[in-house]
Amino acid sequence: MKKLLLIIGCCLMTMAVHAQSGLAKQQAWKIGHVRPAGSAIDNDVRAMTEGISAATGGSINFAIYPANKLGDYSVVQERVSFGEVEMYVGPFGTTVDKKLMLAFVPFLVDTWPEAQRLYSASSPLIGHLQDFLEPLNIKIIGGWPVYFGGIALTDEPEEPGNPDVSKDMIIRVPPIRSFELTARALGYTPYPITWMYAKMGLKTGMVKGLIGGGAEGYKGLSKLISYYIPVKDHFEYWFVYMNLELWESLPTEQQQIITAQVQQMEAKRYQVAERDEQHNLEALKELGVNVYDLKEAEYEAMRRAIKKDVWPQLRKDIGPTFDEVVQFVESSN
Repeated sequence: MKKLLLIIGCCLMTMAVHAQSGLAKQQAWKIGHVRPAGSAIDNDVRAMTEGISAATGGSINFAIYPANKLGDYSVVQERVSFGEVEMYVGPFGTTVDKKLMLAFVPFLVDTWPEAQRLYSASSPLIGHLQDFLEPLNIKIIGGWPVYFGGIALTDEPEEPGNPDVSKDMIIRVPPIRSFELTARALGYTPYPITWMYAKMGLKTGMVKGLIGGGAEGYKGLSKLISYYIPVKDHFEYWFVYMNLELWESLPTEQQQIITAQVQQMEAKRYQVAERDEQHNLEALKELGVNVYDLKEAEYEAMRRAIKKDVWPQLRKDIGPTFDEVVQFVESSN
């Protein structure tokens, strides 16, 4: 009897040790994004994180911070790098490494199939971005395609489709050199401020418009803007990324689960993103914003201006990888 009790005691102790070990492996992660709770990205992030938690048996759980509650995207990028935030969904800032402008090369693609190919995991764009981010301790997992960018204005500009005509307007640009160069090449005077201060800039009259967003983002500014030009200056793609050191510490099985859930979210988004973009353009019109219908000749004039005036400067900043990505895009044409 004593022997039996000893065996049972040992078994209970072993079970307790395993239980404590399992609890020690449980992780609570922070993940943020730029849009309000209940938005499309918020709903998708919630579904993705619930999928990860379920597939890992609750080993990884998430606290979701929408609407820049963790800080502006450039701030959160640093926090992810330092391990203060585990995951994020959003664009990259270029303060630490200007080569990250590769993610925002203007007028590189202008159709959804081209964008999906360019931002795929096998694309040199993603490969080179990961190379740039590795010293920053950041790992790209996938992304969330958003829209093609445009210019929102308080007033109608002179010849909006003609880049050779000065618009005599100061517009907000993200604090990223590629957007500043693009605005100048299209006839505007750029004023670099983050998105968090863009609304204040419009209210005070500091700026007469914005570039760096799209119809979906500008809907919330419909009372301040009256004009929108869908120039497709860049493709907005929000990267899903996390702390590299944390990623490398995970078992292979958990890495595979996270990758699969992110890929599933991205694939689902591509199925509806183009349609959502059109809905948001119509929503702008319903809110009283005049949406300018650019002709193909105007698009082509802007493309030529950007390739002539902006691309050479980006090539100097980014290096040989710029040409490799351009060649990759042109190889599908």
